[in-house]
Amino acid sequence: MITSEHIYATFEPLRNRENAEKMEKYMRNHFPFLGVKTPERKQAYRSILKENGAPSDEDIVPLVKELWNSEEREYQYVAQELLARKKQFDECDYELIEYLVTTKSWWDTVDGLASNTAGTYFIHHPEQIDKLTGKWIRHDNKWLNRTAILFQLKYKEKTDFELLKSYCLLHADSNEFFLQKAIGWALREYSKTNPDAVQQFIDQHELAPLSKREGLKVIKKKQTASSSQ
Repeated sequence: MITSEHIYATFEPLRNRENAEKMEKYMRNHFPFLGVKTPERKQAYRSILKENGAPSDEDIVPLVKELWNSEEREYQYVAQELLARKKQFDECDYELIEYLVTTKSWWDTVDGLASNTAGTYFIHHPEQIDKLTGKWIRHDNKWLNRTAILFQLKYKEKTDFELLKSYCLLHADSNEFFLQKAIGWALREYSKTNPDAVQQFIDQHELAPLSKREGLKVIKKKQTASSSQ
């Protein structure tokens, strides 16, 4: 079964300082990097799994926590890959999600945690949606706010649009880029399922220009294509 020792032993020899400097600059020097680019990282991860076997659901959580506390950013990416293998989330796993979202936070980890991890958790525990996301959307941590807005990103026709609208409006006047962007992204994604509802919502409410622009991208693209026919 895969362990942290297997992961470190595979990734440490792949250090590339030249790549790392570019990756750190791209992430505004928030985190140190090994310098392992995405294709190479994914290939290494697959080889580790093939050689050592996947962890059980019970073993994933401590392994994810250990990797999350490792210094270089690639280890957090591997942790997310492992977390995506978790077949069932226990009710108490929301504590892990909150920890990961609020620790070493930036869009490159939070977005996957929101749309994949939190999204899957709430499919398993829909009774927790109002309680937890209601807390997150009002929290003073912008990454929890963003997670509450984005957790339904892959829900399509199962999206609770009334909930999404209420969360968008709670932060509609925010000057925070990551919240304006999240609102637009969530609306844009749902517009693929229900464009009329999204158009009506944007028309009837004052949203930040960035949120409107992002939210209407798919709708405007379809309108342009239709008018050119």
